[in-house]
Amino acid sequence: MRLKKKDIFFETLENMADTIVQAADYFAQHTSNLQDVVLFTNEMKKYENKCDDYTHTIITELNKTFITPLERDDIMELTTTMDDVLDGLEATASRFYMYNITEPDEYIVQFADILRQSAYEIQKAVHLLSQKKLLAIREYTIRLNDLENQGDELLRICIKNLFATVTDPIELIKRKELYERLETTTDSCEDVANMLESIIMRNS
Repeated sequence: MRLKKKDIFFETLENMADTIVQAADYFAQHTSNLQDVVLFTNEMKKYENKCDDYTHTIITELNKTFITPLERDDIMELTTTMDDVLDGLEATASRFYMYNITEPDEYIVQFADILRQSAYEIQKAVHLLSQKKLLAIREYTIRLNDLENQGDELLRICIKNLFATVTDPIELIKRKELYERLETTTDSCEDVANMLESIIMRNS
């Protein structure tokens, strides 16, 4: 019975990682062809709520489980960083609605692709965690760092282009905030990688 109990943490973390992939896939698919902004934001909110439920499950289990498969702080920190990724995606999606942006540009599409790739790296790494294949996770954390660097570079390019081509100050403010929010979400993906690195160091 106790073994089953231990598994709830890995199972829930895997569910979270799978939800991040579904959300990032949906986000990338719809930012390249945004036909219904209201539907888009509502769907992204559903993914975010799902992730919040998983976070709640982990907190509840931590409060009642005596022996955990990893350090309690590590489980909590990994849960929080993963939740931040989905919060970032959802917050960006809600800006499309609030700012009435119905035509995403090439930079938003590129950011969405970086986030989608990052989500898959997180998923692969988290699934290896439950198999205790800690050193194999390194491949994915390195890739996540690389994707975050791509996000930094893309932000520099699109902000420079924004100020060179957009004259309407309101439009400029809207786009700039969207780009920055997307880049912050790639940072959140790197935070997951850093947390996984800490877990590898402490447990291998």
